[in-house]
Amino acid sequence: MDAGLDTGDMLLVEPLAIRPDDTTASLHDRLAPLGGRLIVEALEIAVSGGLTATPQPQAGVTYAHKIEKAEAAIDWRADAATIERRLRAFDPFPGASAVLSGETIKCWRAEAVAGSAQPGQVLEVTDAGITVACGSDALRLTELQRPGGKRLAAKAFLQSAAPSPGDRFDVKV
Repeated sequence: MDAGLDTGDMLLVEPLAIRPDDTTASLHDRLAPLGGRLIVEALEIAVSGGLTATPQPQAGVTYAHKIEKAEAAIDWRADAATIERRLRAFDPFPGASAVLSGETIKCWRAEAVAGSAQPGQVLEVTDAGITVACGSDALRLTELQRPGGKRLAAKAFLQSAAPSPGDRFDVKV
């Protein structure tokens, strides 16, 4: 144990690759059993006296503050890859959000696609998703949620009120 926050020595390390489609939730679900297995393994090694402490590297150390809901507002001026990563980072909490016609919509899944217009402008609406212009390209929103509703694939989401090409999501300022 160490006086700092997450600064103590490492006793056992096992890398785990972050997949291109991982969300905070899916990564958590893969890390939990790994952590459980490693703590048991570390205790078994400690009993035999073979556990060696290794200091954590100081390079790249940063403090990660608690995520606030306001951070999850989508900034359509960013590029599609950045927004898509933020959607995955904010899943399951607080959920990335965008405002369209005064309604706050949570955006859970998306994919980068070709397209350009003013950031936040709806380019296309199909069963596959709502394509929105962003920084230098576009993003197709494929899983969305209305206030009080549940997560829905784009096709089901669009069955209740669908935006039209030319509509605009609010742009964060």
